[in-house]
Amino acid sequence: ILTDPAVMCGPILAHYLSLPIVFFMRGFPCSLHYEAPQCPNPLPYVPRLFTFNSDQMTFFQRVGNALVAFLELWYCNSFYADAIKFSSELLQRDMSLMDLLNTTSIWLLRFDFVFEYVRPVMPNMIFVGGINCAQKK
Repeated sequence: ILTDPAVMCGPILAHYLSLPIVFFMRGFPCSLHYEAPQCPNPLPYVPRLFTFNSDQMTFFQRVGNALVAFLELWYCNSFYADAIKFSSELLQRDMSLMDLLNTTSIWLLRFDFVFEYVRPVMPNMIFVGGINCAQKK
């Protein structure tokens, strides 16, 4: 199933029908597009979204970056609580947000890797950047 993970209907349906999941997205809240496929995502080196830090942080910025990362996981679990509850009822087993996402076959990431911070990615993560670029006048 080709789906956008912002709405959890696609992953729940794919689990229910035992179909492979292909995500096509710009980015996932809480950096779950790096957490779910188990990419190395070292907190001291990769700035979190909305912290406005660069990859050269001071000690206190690194501590703040780590705190934001821990709060993001709590935020995402509460944001997707209804979807997690529904999937647990439908699939008749305890499901978590990571259970819904980590079985994804292919992650089509809709951003250009040259604008991102350098980090390792898994083999099933494919960058398809440049599709939203308009020609400048």
